Amino acid sequence: MNKHAQVIDKVILYYGFTPISDPEALRLWQNQLCTSLGLTGRILISKHGINGTLGGKMADLKKYVRQTRSYPGFKKMPIKWSEGTGNDFPRLSVKVKSELVAFGDPDVIQVDENGVVGGGTHIRPHQLEKLVQERGDEVVFFDGRNAFEAEIGKFKNAIVPDVTSSRDFIEEIESGKYDHIKDKPVVTYCTGGIRCEIISAVMVKNGFKEVYQIDGGIVKYGEAFGDDGFWEGSLYTFDARMKMEFSDHTKVIGKCEKCEAPSNLFRNCKTASCHQLILLCDSCATLDPNLACTHDPSKARDKELIG
Repeated sequence: MNKHAQVIDKVILYYGFTPISDPEALRLWQNQLCTSLGLTGRILISKHGINGTLGGKMADLKKYVRQTRSYPGFKKMPIKWSEGTGNDFPRLSVKVKSELVAFGDPDVIQVDENGVVGGGTHIRPHQLEKLVQERGDEVVFFDGRNAFEAEIGKFKNAIVPDVTSSRDFIEEIESGKYDHIKDKPVVTYCTGGIRCEIISAVMVKNGFKEVYQIDGGIVKYGEAFGDDGFWEGSLYTFDARMKMEFSDHTKVIGKCEKCEAPSNLFRNCKTASCHQLILLCDSCATLDPNLACTHDPSKARDKELIG
């Protein structure tokens, strides 16, 4: 059994907020560690911590997790595991950035050894179910992802801000559009949780009274409840898989951009000046092998590394 488990391909998604005194030294160490284990994927490092998505053999990823958690600030860093294909990432990229997620303002959050200072209350999937049972329609789900991700999956009746990248969120929250929910319990959610660390902190700073963030993000909620809870549809992923489902009865909520037939798969537009994502059904993708789209270039679907 152990021998068989070692060759299983997996993908891990993780982040950890902790002060990093020397991001470049951490980058060199992470690059060497991943290379020695044959892992591919993307890792971002900043003064605030680390954000990564890696693919590889289960045994190698376990070695990576064990060694990375030896770093003092990452000792208790949660790791989200999912099935891999063996070619989820074409190569390894380890970079130092000013932010772990590109919100456009590195100083919008403060970080200490316990994580983001002044963020929303972490709530586990089963605690979320209890919150909704107790508070009912008073609870507001707030999507912390780029709007296109919600086209194929979201929490039921969630507010989906009209944003094309993480950089839009600070202005969006400060705009006053959501002042009517400032006194309600607001549950922010995103793929793995990292975007909500920042979004919930910005909300608290802007006067939202009761802000929560799902611990482990959509990934952990899906593992706990599949498609039998408040989540519906597929989860967009920033790798070669493009999406993932949590059960064998996933609801298809997306619509083909050409014929409006049900679809949950984004494809890359082949227009030379575009290369954006376009949501197509199989029939339209077959009829239009060039995958040309009519997207407004000012509203590009951001494919940044975020979780």
